[in-house]
Amino acid sequence: MKEILKQGELSIEKSRPGRRGVRFAAVRRPAGDYLPGSCLRTQEPNLPELSEFDTVRHFTRLSQLNYSLDAQFYPLGSCTMKYNPKAYDTLSVLPSFASAHPFAPQIAVQGTLQILYELQELLKKITGLAAFTLQPAAGAHGELTGILTVRAYHDAHGNANRTEVIVPDTAHGTNPATANMAGYSVINIKSAADGCVDKEALQAALSEKTAAVMLTVPNTVGLFEKDIREIADMVHKAGALLYMDGANFNALIGLAKPADFGVDVMHLNLHKTFAAPHGGGGPGSGPVGAAAHVAPYLPKPIVTLENGVYTLHDTHESLGKMKAFYGNIAVCLRGYCYLRQFDGETLKTIAENAILNANYVRAKLKGKFNAFFDCPCMHECVLSINPAEMNGVHTTDVAKRLLDYGFYAPTIYFPLIVPEAMMVEPTETESKATLDAFVAALEAIYEEIQTDPQLVKGAPHTQCVNRIDEVSAARQPNLRW
Repeated sequence: MKEILKQGELSIEKSRPGRRGVRFAAVRRPAGDYLPGSCLRTQEPNLPELSEFDTVRHFTRLSQLNYSLDAQFYPLGSCTMKYNPKAYDTLSVLPSFASAHPFAPQIAVQGTLQILYELQELLKKITGLAAFTLQPAAGAHGELTGILTVRAYHDAHGNANRTEVIVPDTAHGTNPATANMAGYSVINIKSAADGCVDKEALQAALSEKTAAVMLTVPNTVGLFEKDIREIADMVHKAGALLYMDGANFNALIGLAKPADFGVDVMHLNLHKTFAAPHGGGGPGSGPVGAAAHVAPYLPKPIVTLENGVYTLHDTHESLGKMKAFYGNIAVCLRGYCYLRQFDGETLKTIAENAILNANYVRAKLKGKFNAFFDCPCMHECVLSINPAEMNGVHTTDVAKRLLDYGFYAPTIYFPLIVPEAMMVEPTETESKATLDAFVAALEAIYEEIQTDPQLVKGAPHTQCVNRIDEVSAARQPNLRW
């Protein structure tokens, strides 16, 4: 906090008695006429007294201390921090949508239901799956919905003995947690030397106890599971279901349909692939799709079209509700706009450009920051460094030094199977000029590592807060100023 003071005072320190942004008329009756004495203040609150102009400048300055996608490149691997058209934000808050009451009669919200129905149909089209629910409020919530759908399917078929879910070590970290929350035992299998599923390890783990295999495609090391069809056959032969974590669908949209791989259940992230803002702490949306034999067990209700009227329809096989209302409508609206704007060929180009950009960064940095798996990647590349060969510099040092060059740091130390990992996802929306500038910054940092490693180890040097003792900050946090 003391570092922040170097760039400006706190609002309470800027306070001057009598300054106001708005002046109210004197009260006609004292508060004691309305409230009991025990509820009345005995002294004035210690609040800053500022003019409106002072307040605007104060919070504008604070906002400029933050990194944001509107101002900087966010190469945040596995999170798809891409440009989101502002027009979608405007459409999603139109009063007809934003002001609709969640308990409004269905006949009064036909427009909203129509869009949700059409979004379901669009998601079915691009995945090849038979049905979708828009209920899940985020990606991890979508995972839980998907695995509970798997459980409902097995329960309906008398498969109470299927108590295990297999999760490769290249899956997203939430996958094993999700399976455990759903009541399953988690069987973790290691990946092969090429970063993909080890089929022998998978075969050894499959049994009559297996309920599902959770596969992230592309996986967390940025690679496509080249044997996905064979893996699906192995899973189905064992009587289990194949669950696909579709959070990385940015690399597949328009290029491939998971149903063609043999996927039974999957979730998507509307707040990553389909343009809703990601990473801002706001609402997400994690729709779950299912093949025809699993679709009846999805959560209820699902929007259907009957005799020209859109309705929320229940199925008696459904696992039940996953949340009080149907879904995060504003996020669904953004995803709907995204899919309506582009045709199939354009969606394919989006995925191709995401893949091209990641491979461009990977190739340009070869020899300095090498990819852990030396092969073409999908939408993200996972780089790795060896501190012993880098004058003792670690990935966290490189990430903090990037801040000095005006770039947000990529995801670091994930995936866990890659030592000193640095996961870079440029996305399709970044230009070659931006990527070249990012590569140039990393090349400059590489040269600093060779000539002045302490400069990198002490980074950042230009931010409002310098390097902190992260261990002490975690164990003994100081939450007061």
